[in-house]
Amino acid sequence: MKRHLNILSAAAAVVIALTVSGCGGPSVAGTGAPGANEVKELRYQGWANTVTLPELAEDLGYLGDVKLNWVGNTISGPQDIQSAATGQTDFGGAFAGAVVKLIEAGAPVKAVINYYGEDSKTFNGYYVKEDSPIRTARDFIGKKIAVNTLGAHSEAVINTYLRKNGLSADEIKQVQLVVVPPNDTEEAIRRGQVDAGSLGSILQDKAIANGGLRSVFSDFNLFGSFAGGPYVLREDFIAQNPNTARTFTTGVAKAIEWERTTPRKEVIARFTKILKERGRNENPAALQYWKSVGVPNKGEIKDEDFTRWNEYLKSVGIIKSDLDPKKLYTNEFNGLISK
Repeated sequence: MKRHLNILSAAAAVVIALTVSGCGGPSVAGTGAPGANEVKELRYQGWANTVTLPELAEDLGYLGDVKLNWVGNTISGPQDIQSAATGQTDFGGAFAGAVVKLIEAGAPVKAVINYYGEDSKTFNGYYVKEDSPIRTARDFIGKKIAVNTLGAHSEAVINTYLRKNGLSADEIKQVQLVVVPPNDTEEAIRRGQVDAGSLGSILQDKAIANGGLRSVFSDFNLFGSFAGGPYVLREDFIAQNPNTARTFTTGVAKAIEWERTTPRKEVIARFTKILKERGRNENPAALQYWKSVGVPNKGEIKDEDFTRWNEYLKSVGIIKSDLDPKKLYTNEFNGLISK
């Protein structure tokens, strides 16, 4: 399908950019011994109206003398990790399958901690209008589904759902995925611009509260609780900044556990404070819908976080044989689990 060619082209562009830039940039430490003159400022992209785990970790003091430098927002995990791979930022996060695509294309990055996941409270549902004829996987043939980006979490979940429910590869190709900004997805469904759409977290709760939509399936229905995607660091960054890599990764792990163990009201209050104080002209009203961190096991990465997507990745031509997940990640820098 054309969209998969676009994904591969984007990954190839990252490799070209890496070749040209040599992964250089202002946040790569000097060429002395590892640990000497380590970077203490990490450039990153945020998400509008959202407090990310690294932002929470910094506010809670879990990053120590390491500071974050916000360079703008993203609405796409694949774009976020491409920016990290090419040295435009120092870390990025995306769906595990998108990380596989980037590494398979030759990008020298390593996953260091899971940062999002699904559980019974926090998940992505695939919604239609209440009176829609779509009720089963087969009903999606010839229909349009809104997703926030191609080649990421929603595409893999939809592909897996359709395949598990008996659709052939040719039938799956007849289900059209349409890129729609997350904030516009609910309205696109209601107006009939798409037949269905992926909704998660705050946007999901808001849509449900407005009435008139129903869920056909969800990723939690398919897999139960699971980790969805990790943060990645460049391998050269890790080599030159091992202590900073550990501070960052462990700080995020601590933020995960803080969200898990802190009363919901206090979490929302902390998010609201951070949002207001950082001065990005954001609206904190939607934070009231926050339910859970969703990330299991202190952010620990496991083989199945990647191998879960084997069949999807094969079906779109990203891999030809089963994954070797050990080359994709390390838990070495997560101080809450590493020995």
